[in-house]
Formats: sequence, C-alpha cells, structure tokens
Amino acid sequence: MYNVREISPSIYWVGGNDRRLEQFENLFPLTNGVSYNSYLILDEKTALIDTVDDAITDQYLENITHLMNGRELDYLIINHMEPDHCGNIENIVKMYPNVKVVGNTKSFTLFHQFYNMDITANQMIVKEGDELSLGTHNLKFVFAPMVHWPEVMMNLETTKGILFAADAFGTFGALAGNLFDDEIDYANLYIDEARRYYSNIVGKFGAQVQSVFKKIAGQEINMICSLHGPIFRSDISLILDLYDKWSKYEAEKDGVVIFYGSMYGNTANTADALANKLAQRGVTDIRVYDVSKTHPSYIISDIFKYSHLVAAAPTYNMGLYYPMDNLLHEMAALGVKNRKVALIGNHSWASAALKIMTERFASMKNMEIIGDSLDIKSRLKDGEEEKLDDLADAIASSVLKK
Repeated sequence: MYNVREISPSIYWVGGNDRRLEQFENLFPLTNGVSYNSYLILDEKTALIDTVDDAITDQYLENITHLMNGRELDYLIINHMEPDHCGNIENIVKMYPNVKVVGNTKSFTLFHQFYNMDITANQMIVKEGDELSLGTHNLKFVFAPMVHWPEVMMNLETTKGILFAADAFGTFGALAGNLFDDEIDYANLYIDEARRYYSNIVGKFGAQVQSVFKKIAGQEINMICSLHGPIFRSDISLILDLYDKWSKYEAEKDGVVIFYGSMYGNTANTADALANKLAQRGVTDIRVYDVSKTHPSYIISDIFKYSHLVAAAPTYNMGLYYPMDNLLHEMAALGVKNRKVALIGNHSWASAALKIMTERFASMKNMEIIGDSLDIKSRLKDGEEEKLDDLADAIASSVLKK
C-alpha cells in the first residue's frame, strides 16, 4: 500500500524506512534503522526531489504512482548521487522516459560511474544560483560541495521557504509515522543520532558546512527537508545552531569523555577511578567508554559534544593498543580539534602507548594536553594515587573554570 504525506500544499513526502539495515554505509550501527526521504511537487510542472535506496524500491514506486495518478513527471532533481539516494534513478527514467534529470556536471559524472543507463538525452545541467519554475513553486539551486560529496547541492523553494537540504541536517533512525520535529520528542529520540550522523558522516567538512551557511544567510527558511530523518518546521534554529557548533568544532557542553583500552582490566580500573575522582570534584557530565566494546561512531559523537577528553591505553606489540589506534585515526580523519585532552598510558616492559598518543593529539589542531600525563607500569598501585589526584585536579579545574 502507498505511504505518502503532504508536507506543504502540493508538496509530498514519498520516502520510506529501512529497519532491516544493520549498518549505514556498512560501517555505522543502525539500532533503529534509517529513513530515506524523497519529495514530490505537483504543480503546473511536476518535480521529484531525489530518489531512495533500492532496498525500498517497491514501496517507493507505489508512492509515486499513486500521487502522479497518470500525470507525466517533468523533472527528477538529483541533489546527491550517493547510492542510498540515487538507487532508483534508472527506474524513474524507465517509468517516465521524457523526464528531465536535473543535476550538475559532477552529478552526471558520478551517475555514469555507478550506472549503465544512457540518460544523456534526459540530462539538464544546472549551475549555482539557477532557478527552476514549476508554476507556483520556484526552486533555487544552492551548491554544497563536500557536504559531504563533491556533487551535493540543495534546493531552496523560494515561495514557501523550504530548504531541500540533501544529507545535511539528517539523522540515523527510521521514522514512525510522525514526520515533523513538532510531532515527536526530537531532543530525546533523535538529537544523539543526529550528532552521530553529522560527526561521522559530515564531520570532516566543517569548513564546507560554514560555506553553505554563508550562502543561505538572510534567506527565509520555514522548513528543512533532509534526506534522512524528520522534517524541521517548528524549532528550525535547534538544528541550525547545532550544525553551526559542530561545523566549527565547538563543544556543546562542558564535560569529560573518557575512552580507554584495557586487556586485563588495569587501565579500565584507572579510568573508573579517575571518573570517580572527577565526580567528587564537581564535574557532572562524564562519559566512560571501552574502545574495544563501544563502536567508534558513538565515542566520536560524544567527542564532538563535550569539551574535555581523556584517552587511556596500553602498549601493544610495541605500538598503541589497536582499538585505540583505530579511534585516534578516525578522529584525525574527521578533523577533530579544539579540545582539551589528558593522557594515560600503560606498559609492562616497554613504553610506547603514551608517546604515540601524545604524537597523535599533537598532529590534530588546537588539542591542548592538560595535566601531567601518566604512564602506568602494569597497574596503578595505591601508593601512586597522588599522581591520579593531580591529574583529576588539572582536569576538573579546566572543566569547572569554564
């Protein structure tokens, strides 16, 4: 059965959900699935904005067929050529062979890399600032390269102030009937997953996000339609403010994320003891993660959220404990910066972990090492508690003085 909803007069959501998919991009856990959003405008001319992943093709095509009700599709607008959004371009062109497929030069380069269909005759290439009139609705093209692919663009429907934002402002998590931010408890249901989505998918491209903010500054925006997750029409400033912070690598809150690697529990014990000492000193927002158990995407999300970090790990094979090595590699790749960091190493006969972690954080921008780093020999003994107290004092002082 078709599953559609009118989101503004003559504009419809025609997407769907995938709750079976276990990992987004085969990398990031999807506890609550994911939505694939697509939008159809029925005006004097008809326009479909992006398609969906081929996992939900049958539902998607039924949605479109129902609403079109025998009409011809005039335009298929491709804002993003990632397969979870362009997976049905070929199907749409087969259904509507005269449709104009609207994209930029890079959109069609990627299309021909992914697919075999020759759509040259259907191509309509647009440039930054071009506009497309559908009758009473008008779409202005806003290019957003590297948010988070090079061909990405957005459409601003200028008569209603609706921003079709490609992957920007999206989130992990399927939709449960309610499409709009004012129909759901967004703060409890989606913000953490929106941050995890941003930090892991878009996170590296903060400068490019800021560039888009400059392009849309001063524009009337009454609704934001992303390709994943809820539609914003009520508290639009919430997601805009968060994206502004995240793209500047500014912490949302003062707090501490402790992430550790531990083979036999000794480094874990030190991390827990430090968390306890921080709490006794009045630090209230503390998160503790075992890097061997918790998927890096969740830790990365909290690293984007909080102001202070503690990394603790042992030496392994004369290098850094592998899961910690992987997490620090991801942090560097995502461009994490502007945090205060404390470090704890552990070794039994040859110290390497602390040196490597120190070098890794030094290679990231504006990462300030606070306190005297600890280098434990196998296990932190009671007689060495003063060192941990000193580190806790340095961290707590830095957090609380803010």
